Amino acid sequence: MINSTSGPGLLFPKGGWENDETAEEAAEREAMEEAGVRGDLVHYLGCYPFKSKTLQDEYSPEGLCRAAMYALLVKEELDCWPEKSQRERSWLTIPEAIGCCRHVWMREALEKGFSKWYADGMISTLPKKGFSDESA
Repeated sequence: MINSTSGPGLLFPKGGWENDETAEEAAEREAMEEAGVRGDLVHYLGCYPFKSKTLQDEYSPEGLCRAAMYALLVKEELDCWPEKSQRERSWLTIPEAIGCCRHVWMREALEKGFSKWYADGMISTLPKKGFSDESA
């Protein structure tokens, strides 16, 4: 997770995607630019609506956006990355991440993703504290 540049709490790397890239390519790029990590996308966690203050305009006064969330298996941590001077990278347990996450929709993606992995047999246990036991 990374620190937010606009307030308290932590969040996952996120951002828009360019016209010449897929949502998956954008997720990998944002992870590198904001958190300084590279790896393989291993799981689609879903699409979540959120409000963006920077995208509020006359056409979308609410600033509604949709985020495609992915789990990334990190294979490389970079010493230098584009947003290193603005961002701090943190490694947390799942319950810690849920407790520190700034946005409800990101917590929901994390909980649903790991619940689905558990239901599908991809992981053998769920964290005991601060975690929903529902399968997605």
